[in-house]
Amino acid sequence: MNGLKNKLVKKCLEEGFDLCRICSPDSIPEAPKNLQGFLQSDYHGQMDWLYSRQTWRSDPKKLWPEAKSIIMMAHRYSPEVDPLALLSKKDKGSISVYARNRDYHEIIKKRLKSIGRWLIKETEGTEIKVFVDTAPVMEKPLGQAAGLGWQGKHTNLVSREIGNWFFLGTIFTTLLLPCDNPENDHCGSCTSCLDICPTNAFPEPYKLDARRCISYLTIEHEGPVELEFRPLIGNRIYGCDDCLAVCPWNKFAKVASEMGYLPRDELMEPELKNLVTMSEQEFRAFFSKSPIKRIGRNRFVRNVIYAIGNSNDRTFIPIIEPYLKDTNYVLKDAAKWAVERLNKL
Repeated sequence: MNGLKNKLVKKCLEEGFDLCRICSPDSIPEAPKNLQGFLQSDYHGQMDWLYSRQTWRSDPKKLWPEAKSIIMMAHRYSPEVDPLALLSKKDKGSISVYARNRDYHEIIKKRLKSIGRWLIKETEGTEIKVFVDTAPVMEKPLGQAAGLGWQGKHTNLVSREIGNWFFLGTIFTTLLLPCDNPENDHCGSCTSCLDICPTNAFPEPYKLDARRCISYLTIEHEGPVELEFRPLIGNRIYGCDDCLAVCPWNKFAKVASEMGYLPRDELMEPELKNLVTMSEQEFRAFFSKSPIKRIGRNRFVRNVIYAIGNSNDRTFIPIIEPYLKDTNYVLKDAAKWAVERLNKL
């Protein structure tokens, strides 16, 4: 099988993936306990789907009993410019690096399916299932078990070869393939990712309280964001890259080569005044191929209004005042907070 594995790795690289490693479905025995602890601490916030599907999520064998090998792949999206530089431009919105162009799910799934078809053609009777962050699969623990990298203190996967700016693609297969060695932790005494977090979302190293994470608050959280977090969000209107951006292992990262990950000009430093007035139709058209479309116009505009409240610019007040009478209570609440905050300047 080593010959087939070598051909598989070559195929993955030809498809544009940067790394390819393999582990077995039973390679993360600690996952059920870790996931249960996360959920019992209520760190998942409103992400009830983590709770309802935890049996499948914590054990790949229960998700698909026929699987004998798990192929893990990394696809880098490293930025050319430091995303932290935008945080000081208060009239602009900061969008997470991964969401500045096309939806990565579509890009990666297409390549996984191509690899899957190749694998089926190369072997007789092989079955596969492909996953890209949309199924109850614990990609990061599996990525560490396969040797792609290790889960850093910020809980994201870190690679000594490509840093921590990468997506994960997964293929479950009934084919028994030789496994790679798991990766060891190389964080050492570094705490850069923990120290920079604006909201102290890490109760301790290697543990994340999503309820305090700006990525969660601006993407997954439905309804008004708690008052204590609104000023800390700054001008981050979709996601947060702070902990990723300061990881020293990024010195080995290369800028993304996938055209679909290179930022659209209009999403590099978008003007808050243009985003906050978007209608539903305009939002859908502007973000038609973006992962941002998933959160919907109202949640996105909520985030933009919070950013305006943090802008220290009173000229925004007339622009957001119409939201004080909006029928959506979340937008109305956001506007009230932002106007009151700006009026105190």
